Amino acid sequence: MCGRFTQAQIADLDREVFKLLNVPALPPRYNLAPTQDAATVRQRPSGERRLHLLRWGLIPSWAKNPTIGNRLINARAETLSEKPAFEAAYRYRRCLIPTDGFYEWMKTDHGKQPYYLRLHDGGVFAFAGLWERWSDEGHRPIETFTIITTEPNELLQPIHNRMPVILLQQHYDAWLDPANQDVEHLRDLLRPYPASEMAAHPVSTFVNSPHNDGPECVRPVEA
Repeated sequence: MCGRFTQAQIADLDREVFKLLNVPALPPRYNLAPTQDAATVRQRPSGERRLHLLRWGLIPSWAKNPTIGNRLINARAETLSEKPAFEAAYRYRRCLIPTDGFYEWMKTDHGKQPYYLRLHDGGVFAFAGLWERWSDEGHRPIETFTIITTEPNELLQPIHNRMPVILLQQHYDAWLDPANQDVEHLRDLLRPYPASEMAAHPVSTFVNSPHNDGPECVRPVEA
């Protein structure tokens, strides 16, 4: 599961890596939580890519009640083609979620210890995501996303039994292309990221509250 992540360097997003025409001015976020808006990258059929703020928690287009999104913050890579909530989005509506790190909680004898996980270089990377647009009579259309998860790598295994899918940069084009509906090929992209390229450190339980959003969330502490 991935239940919190950061977009602290979102204002400095590398336009060349993500092939974005422009990056709007957005504040740094150190503790993004479900139901909050986060920056995502989507590609139009023309090939143009833009940064969009979408709500975290996917609401399928057929849903009768938008609160279903509160339960669909993650989608398991192994069953995307089998789940009605994700099947269409997997084929037609994929996105990237730029991030510089995420949190997981390890069970200990003294309670749950939060950890912050990132790349060794501290740079921005991207989760594989799906998006949807939901509307109903009397409701304003809502665009939402979910983060795809997979089995943990060696670094994550002691902390949690799932991890978000971190896409390699060379796979961004295939993942975002709406004309690419080869789900067998796409499934091969949804693998655990190499543990050797990642780092983890314990952080304060300050991050437990979604109301706390600042550099204190990612500051290392003794476990």
